[in-house]
Amino acid sequence: MSNEQTAIRTTYFSIIGNASLALIKGLAGFFGNSYALIADAIESTTDIFSSLLVLFGLKYAKKPADENHPYGHGKIEPLVTFVVVAFLVTSATIIAYESILHIQTPHKTPESWTLYILGAIILWKEISYQIVIRKSKQTHSSSLKADAWHHRSDAITSVMAFIGISIAIIFGKGYETADDWAALLASAFILYNSYLIFRPALGEIMDEHQYDDLILEIRKTSLEVNGVLGTEKCFIRKSGMKYHVDLHAIVDGSISVEEGHWIAHNLKDHLRKEIPNLGHVLIHIEPNEYSDRNL
Repeated sequence: MSNEQTAIRTTYFSIIGNASLALIKGLAGFFGNSYALIADAIESTTDIFSSLLVLFGLKYAKKPADENHPYGHGKIEPLVTFVVVAFLVTSATIIAYESILHIQTPHKTPESWTLYILGAIILWKEISYQIVIRKSKQTHSSSLKADAWHHRSDAITSVMAFIGISIAIIFGKGYETADDWAALLASAFILYNSYLIFRPALGEIMDEHQYDDLILEIRKTSLEVNGVLGTEKCFIRKSGMKYHVDLHAIVDGSISVEEGHWIAHNLKDHLRKEIPNLGHVLIHIEPNEYSDRNL
C-alpha cells in the first residue's frame, strides 16, 4: 500500500471514530448534566469536519504532476493543515466562551456515571492518537499529523472533564462548576497544540531548512554510487509526502561531460530507489578541486 493510500485509509478511521464519539459525548453530557462533556462533543464535531478536510487534501495531493504543477499538488497538505488549525482555534474559543457563561450560571452537579463514559473516551482517543501519529510519521504527512493532534487534544479535554466532574462529585455543593473550569483549562491546551501543529506546516510552506537527518542520509547514500567522490550543497523542500532535492555531487574534474552526465543519472536513480519518499532529484555536477589536473 502506498503512503497516499495509507494516509487516506487512516483519515477514514478518524472520521468514523470522531462521529461516533461526538454522538456519545453529546448524549452523555446532556443527560449527565456535564458541560465539560458537551464541550468535548463540540470539539469532536469540529474534528469530523477537519478530518474531511484532511481527506480532501490527501486526495488532491495524490494527483499527478501536470503542466501547471510540475512538482505535483502536495503543497495542498500544509494549506489544509492551516484550515485544520483554524478549526482547533475556533473550537477552543467556543469552549472557553461557553465555559465562562456556565461558570456564572448555577446548575446541577454532573452525574457520577459520566466518569465511566469519559474513562472509555480517554482510552480510545489516546489509542487513536497513537495509531494516526504513527501513520503520519510513516507517510510523512503534515495534515495527518494535524489530524493525530486532534485526537490528542480531544483526549486532553476528556482528561480535564474527568478531573472536573470528579471534583464536583466528591466535594458536592459549591463545586458544581468544577467541570466548567476543567473545560476552560482544556481550551488553553487546545490553543497551545494548535501552535505546535501550525509551526511545522508554516515551515513547509516557506521551504525552511528542517531536514538535517534526511540530508545526512542522502549524503551517505550518494557515496555508494561509482564516480561520486562526495557531496556539497544539499537543499530539500517538502511537498505533500515527497521531498524534492537539489544536490551538488563532486566528481573527478578530468572526466568527460558525458561521463558526468551518466554519473548524475545513476546518482538520481540510486537515491530514489534507496529513499522512496524522494520526489524530484536535481543533480548538479561539481569538479573535484583535488583532481589530477591540480596535482
